[in-house]
Amino acid sequence: MEQHSQHIRRDKVIIDTDPGIDDSMTILMAFKAPSLEIIGMTTIFGNVSTEGATRNALLLCERAGHPEIPVAEGSPEPLKGGEPCVADFIHGSDGIGNLFLPAPTAKKVEESAAEFLVNKVSEFPGEVSVLALGPLTNVALAIKRDSSFASKVKKIVVLGGAFFAAGNVNPAAEANIYGDPEAADIVFTSGADIVVVGINITTQVCFTDEDLLELKNSKGKHAQFLSDMCKFYRDWHAKSDGFHGIVLHDPVSFTALALPEYFTFKKGVVRAETQGICTGHTLMDPGLKKWDSENPWTGYKPISVAWTVDVPKVIGFIKKLLMAP
Repeated sequence: MEQHSQHIRRDKVIIDTDPGIDDSMTILMAFKAPSLEIIGMTTIFGNVSTEGATRNALLLCERAGHPEIPVAEGSPEPLKGGEPCVADFIHGSDGIGNLFLPAPTAKKVEESAAEFLVNKVSEFPGEVSVLALGPLTNVALAIKRDSSFASKVKKIVVLGGAFFAAGNVNPAAEANIYGDPEAADIVFTSGADIVVVGINITTQVCFTDEDLLELKNSKGKHAQFLSDMCKFYRDWHAKSDGFHGIVLHDPVSFTALALPEYFTFKKGVVRAETQGICTGHTLMDPGLKKWDSENPWTGYKPISVAWTVDVPKVIGFIKKLLMAP
């Protein structure tokens, strides 16, 4: 019986990612999480260009000892076209703290990210969760490509938005949603089972300089690599926010997938603004009022928005996986 329950608990996950220092931490954590089976990665612009994200995803799979994991390259630009926003000033020009590692030996798969997402979700209907760590372009393209994608995907856990809190690109918007607001709005209104973890939650979970030193001195398999990579990210936080440490955005959203019991959630319809000075703003209807007439929030399926987080438990879980031998 126990063996059977263990078998059920190993959830299939595709990581849609723009690595990125905190993405890289998350990917290495995910391979150490016993309850998850990583069945592929799809790449998107954000912390780096899409091409750079593909290179880093392949490198991280190799470093984790899983060069066989398929990596599918995603869209080079947002749905409406134009140059994507790239946060190289936070993550380094290579996305991983200017370590400039040698090129990966593994190659990306032939399928595009959207094709890969559709094919895997169709192959295992109701079994595949998507952890979306960057702009939602690839997920939106999968939804547009296959009208049954939203009903076949088990769950989509999104790092994005700022709920009743200031953004991090400007006061209105968080970076991932701002990177492709049209895509975000398509995903949020798709009817899929969606969990959103905004920066109102992730900014509560940080590593201090002491935590970073503990990681560096640990016996963790990737401890030295992670420490080297985090230096750039830490220096940016010190310069930008006057904070000595790093914010763990992506690892927190990963924890919401692996251990949702460490969070509380509120349900509501969420829309993303696609124009004007509030482009990229996420607004949830908390369902406190019965509207007299239809508005852009009525008629859509509510999604789960992370509302509170048990910070010590999440920090403990992140440390355990990052320091795993």
